[in-house]
Amino acid sequence: MRKKTESALPVVVIGAGMAGARLAARVPGATVVGEERHAPYNRVLLADVLAGRYAPDVIALPATEVRRGVRAVRIDRADRLVHCDDGSVLHYGRLVLATGSNPVLPPLRGLGDTLPDGVHPFRTLDDALALRAAVRPGVRAVVIGGGLLGVSAARALAECGAQVVLAQQGEHLMERQLDREAAALLRTHLEALGVEVHTECRVRGLRCTTATTTESVRAVELADGYELAADLTVLACGVRPRTGLALAAGLDVRKGIVVDDELRTSDPYIHALGDCAEHRSTLYGLAGPALEQADVLAEVLAGRPARYEGTRALTRLTLRSRDPLHALDLAAFGEARPLPGDDVVRLADATRGAYRTVVVREGRLAGGVLLGDLGAVSGLARTWQDDEPLPPAMSLLHLLIDDGGH
Repeated sequence: MRKKTESALPVVVIGAGMAGARLAARVPGATVVGEERHAPYNRVLLADVLAGRYAPDVIALPATEVRRGVRAVRIDRADRLVHCDDGSVLHYGRLVLATGSNPVLPPLRGLGDTLPDGVHPFRTLDDALALRAAVRPGVRAVVIGGGLLGVSAARALAECGAQVVLAQQGEHLMERQLDREAAALLRTHLEALGVEVHTECRVRGLRCTTATTTESVRAVELADGYELAADLTVLACGVRPRTGLALAAGLDVRKGIVVDDELRTSDPYIHALGDCAEHRSTLYGLAGPALEQADVLAEVLAGRPARYEGTRALTRLTLRSRDPLHALDLAAFGEARPLPGDDVVRLADATRGAYRTVVVREGRLAGGVLLGDLGAVSGLARTWQDDEPLPPAMSLLHLLIDDGGH
């Protein structure tokens, strides 16, 4: 009997998020197991579902055959089997873990294993739909966490007519991506829409009331003793890679499931990609790198040479609005915080609501932030991703014109 080629081995994908769906679309015959009852969808657009701009079917990804509502509970590496909670057992030649990440639930007083009524994570389509059903004009909503997800949730809730307070523990909004000046402009944008923003604000707990056996949130308690009245509380405190299956199976796990340049784990028959995967000590947690990993892994599983070298990820956020005048675009890439010796140039146009800054380090573009007018982002992103020395004749100012210096 002829030995099966790599591409002929049965492929099982655990996880039907963006990474798993992208891979399955490129690997004919792959079996995909997904916990969610929905068809795969674009997670980047969840805030648009919350705001009511898109219905769930609008954000669905191209059709992928998925066993929905089925959870993988155990991996038998010796016999190459996946055991599922519906009693089914799947044999694999190659297994792909695309298990994604879970929202971080902060250690707050009043927050136990079961969330009180009115307390919502914001990670899945069900989360967005539950929030959409709960919000109404005038409802008091507190969003805990001022990162990318928290800002998106606060903006969407405000668009629904809620009275929104955004509580951020750090010094400014979106600390991982934005410098102080861009964060200040973002804050001004949110406040103009009625969002009350608190930075350097540590949340201590939740105050809940109990009716019969059900707890309902009534306020968010801050460390200084102040209380923020809340009918709804949204937890947007970051995410943590889902590594439980991999750990139980004895795979190498650090912060995420450790993979090499072929997205292969410590077991040669098991791969991982997306939010759960740690490549060269890096966890990305963004859609762009996950999709790039899926494309590389599709080639590997087909027996063709391919390697994932990492992604120089660009973060983009579009805060849409029914009124185009109230929309806001921002983009951030690389290291926007200058080090001693770096060259920095900033352009701000208050009339157009535009802000741009780039950092040049040792003759190369190290990073930048653009807010408002993103005309230069494509050229800047190409220059940064190429990581080539800038031409001697190129001025820093030239980097920020609309064609990005190209």
